[in-house]
Order: sequence, then C-alpha cells, then structure tokens
Amino acid sequence: MSAVPQGSLLEQLAVIVGREHVLTAPEDTAPYLVDWRRQYRGPAEAVLRPASTAQVAALVALCARAGVAIVPQGGNTGLCGGSVPTGARREVVLSLARLNRIRALDALNDTVTAEAGCALAQIQRAADEAGRLFPLSLGSEGSCQIGGNLSTNAGGVNVLRYGNARDLVLGLEVVLADGRVWNGLRGLRKDNTGYDLKQLFIGAEGTLGVITAAVLKLYPKPTASATAWMAVRDPARAVELLARLRERLGDRLSAFELVSRRCLEAVLAHSGAVRDPLGAPHPWYVLAELADSGTHAALEARAEQALLECAERGVLIDLALAKSEAQAHELWRIRDTIPEAQFLNVKHDVSVPVSKVPDLIERAGSALERAFPGCAVYAFGHIGDGNVHYNVGMPEPRANEALVARRAEVNAIVYEVVAALGGSISAEHGLGQLKREEIARHKDALELELMRAVKRALDPRGIMNPGKVL
Repeated sequence: MSAVPQGSLLEQLAVIVGREHVLTAPEDTAPYLVDWRRQYRGPAEAVLRPASTAQVAALVALCARAGVAIVPQGGNTGLCGGSVPTGARREVVLSLARLNRIRALDALNDTVTAEAGCALAQIQRAADEAGRLFPLSLGSEGSCQIGGNLSTNAGGVNVLRYGNARDLVLGLEVVLADGRVWNGLRGLRKDNTGYDLKQLFIGAEGTLGVITAAVLKLYPKPTASATAWMAVRDPARAVELLARLRERLGDRLSAFELVSRRCLEAVLAHSGAVRDPLGAPHPWYVLAELADSGTHAALEARAEQALLECAERGVLIDLALAKSEAQAHELWRIRDTIPEAQFLNVKHDVSVPVSKVPDLIERAGSALERAFPGCAVYAFGHIGDGNVHYNVGMPEPRANEALVARRAEVNAIVYEVVAALGGSISAEHGLGQLKREEIARHKDALELELMRAVKRALDPRGIMNPGKVL
C-alpha cells in the first residue's frame, strides 16, 4: 500500500478504517477499478475497506464534506459497469467485502439478517444449515455479494417461484449520502405505516445510499427435487410447455430456463467436462427444476406423468430426467457455463411478457441478420419470467470484434423490438454505465423526472455512485 500523506483526506479516512484498509497502490487497487467483463474502468483516489456500518457511515460523512464521490462495490460481478468508477470526478471505491457477518437467523420467523458483504453462497449455506432455503440463485453466487444483489435487484433462476431480489427483502440498513444511518432492519411481513422506503434502495445501484445489511426471507427447505433437460422445436413450444407444466405442477416448478442449440454448442466447445444430455441435436432446449415437500419418488412420478402428457401432445420432442443429484448438477453446469462460453459479444438483458418471448427472438433475429449478415444470436435465460439474455456475435473473431465496436447499432435493433413488444431493456442486470443514456429513450419523461427528484432528495450533492442509472 502506498504511503498516505499526513493531514490529507486519505489520512483522515485511514483513521477510520486503518491504514491497511485504505488502498492506493496501483497493484492493490487494480482489481477494484475494472468490471468483470473488462469493458469499463476508471481511476479512484483510493479503495476503502470498512468493517462495520459505523465505519461506512463515518467514511461517507467525511467524503460528503470533502465533495468526493463514493462508488459502492460488492463482488464486482456486474455486467453494466455499475460498480466501478467513471473517472469523471474525484471518486473513492467503497468495498463492502469486510461487512460479511450473518447477524441473526430466526428459523421460526423464516428470516436471516446478513451484512452487505456476505457472499450469496454464504447466505444460502447458513439457511441450509438451519433447515431453510434462501432461494436467490445466480451463476456467480460464490463471489457476488448480497449488497450488490439487492442494489441491482438481481433475478436468477428461481424468480418463477420466489420472485426477484426485492421480493425476498423484509428490511434494510442503509447509510445515506450524508453519513446518517437508516435502520430499517425489520423482520415484518406486514408493516403498513407509510412509504416502503426499502424499495427505493433496492435496484438503485448505490445511487441513493449504501446498503449495509438486510433482513431476508427464508423458506421451508424442499425435501425432494427433480431436474429435466427437454428438447423443443422452437421458443413458442417452450412457452406452451411452461404453461402446461404450471397447470399440472403449480408452484413446484421453480426454474424454467431456455437454451438454444447455439448456446449448448458454445458450452461444449468451451468445456471438455460437459456433454450433450441427449443423443441427437435439437434446435432448442428447456432446463426445468422442480421442488416439493414429500418424497423424491412422489415428485418424480408426478413430473414424469406431466412430461409424458406434454410429449404425447407434441409439445416436447425428447427429454432427460436427472436420476441423481450429480446428474442434476451436470445439467445445471451447462446453463451456468453459457455466459463465459460466449464471453465477448454484444449482450442484452431484456424482458418481455412471457407470451412475447418467441416474437422477440424471431423478430430481433431477422432484423439483425438483415443489418449484420452472418451474425450469430445466443439466446438463453429465464423464459419463465420473460427475461431473455439475447447476445449477438460473429463466428470469426475479427468480425466479432468489429461487431462489438458497433454495439450501439446492435442495441438499437434489439431494443426497438423489445419496446414494440412492451418490454424492458434491463431485466436483472441494472443500468450502470452501459444503459444510462439508452434508458432516456425508453422511460416516460414523467417517470424520469420522478426518478431525478428522488435522487436530488436523497443525494443532493450527487456523490453516490455518479454516472450510473441517471
């Protein structure tokens, strides 16, 4: 760590957290200043690593008085550049990694109180050890942190049954832009006493305050699960399959993921440890997860009956039902590997009504092919809630680099289709820097005015994660 000048702002910050937790040397700060995909990077005067809410509050208050902007950062696994500095003004990165305690777990109230720096997998384990389930599940759950998950209103694979991150929060603790601490850590499922303030900070990407802890909902731990990999003719059949399985299985259906053949082939090429689950290639697949109380045999029998009926109706072509936990893990490994298997291309995290997903895939694909002949669409994601990760690349590396350089043109084509279908240009990844300007073309003017009014009220000096969202 570089020496901290006597009497400087950094010296005052070091008094709060200790010199070893004010990082200034380039080799120490480098990982904090670039996003996971290495698309965004920016300088910061320091990286601050507080260990408590009191330290966060003191750091924020000091920076506010000095007019230094604060970039809150969790696991830095985001895809929109929301957790790194822009370099447009004096900034410090505020890493929440040391706020990593499980403060309380109330099995009878089905709640866990966790600090913002807790890895998502850490909270899942704590719930599991108590015989409970925390259902938020993402591919990056080993490294992403709950503060970041809440700040972006993360979705993941279980939204179909349990909802987005905001649906899993009962209370928050937040450090405001002037250093005051709002203690809203309430484990109440009913609290009808005015504005639900916690919802302002969930999905705000750190632009209104710093989430330091949360009271999260837990659920009974399922005693049985079933995982199925199914082949379908096209996305329309996948949507029909979803409807029929929900009719027959209800809330037992917790995840329903669409995977194109192109995505599967990218995974097979990327990872030698993965194999094709079915004997013959098919154009589209669905990965579904079922969970229930009762016995595994009872759930499997119910699932097999429902799937057989769908096959007889021609809704699905072929399927593989996992016969062990290890086989289920292998099927999910395919889905989890897709993002890194097609790492460098133009990515879209969009949502439309579930019934419109086939229209999105077909209409955007046709428009892209006209504009960029030979382009390859990698479509996959949470079809159960209408959230499609619609990524576009070229087969040849140099052509792909050229396409990425024209990202704005690709985005315009995809977003035009999304808008025409009544969708959103950001389903679960947030806006960050990537979509900050684009959102102005898709939000109603009054809606943007209200968002800016909230920002001015809670952060009048504009020091909280500037250059993101608005």
